[in-house]
Amino acid sequence: MDSIVTTERLVLAPHGIDDFDEMAAMWGDARVTPFLGGAAHNREDSWAQLLRYAGCWALLGYGSWCVRRRDTGEYIGSIGFLDAKRTGVAGFDGDPEIGWALAIAAQGQGFATEAVRGALGWGASRFRRTVAMIHPDNIPSEKVAAACGFAVFAEGRYKDAPTRLWEHRWPR
Repeated sequence: MDSIVTTERLVLAPHGIDDFDEMAAMWGDARVTPFLGGAAHNREDSWAQLLRYAGCWALLGYGSWCVRRRDTGEYIGSIGFLDAKRTGVAGFDGDPEIGWALAIAAQGQGFATEAVRGALGWGASRFRRTVAMIHPDNIPSEKVAAACGFAVFAEGRYKDAPTRLWEHRWPR
């Protein structure tokens, strides 16, 4: 299937209903969300997130993937492209945003970098550019972005918090 990405250690596949409980557990962990909207999600918020993921795939032909380990099938997070119609922050210029979040147990093992590289490989024939919006205190995500070839192109504020916009351009 064209929407499934496989890397050395990971499988990225669009989220489905069966992923909900694990996804809700990750988004419900306040240690995961300080730079991703702040408060931990309740199950209702996580359900809305799952519907957003599915809606992006259905309406736009791209979206977020459920990230699982190839060896164990363990759910470790979400990564993908979206069009969030951000207000109050300029710089997307019609290009998709990319975002990622990993469960605490999966952090610090190179999974985010591997997943982002897998997503960028998938996007190479589909997009000319993608933008990541990263809080400047989110050093691990900034390191992932830099390792994957992103560069900062703007700084600003989003929902009363500082943000940096990072872009990745595919060679044409």
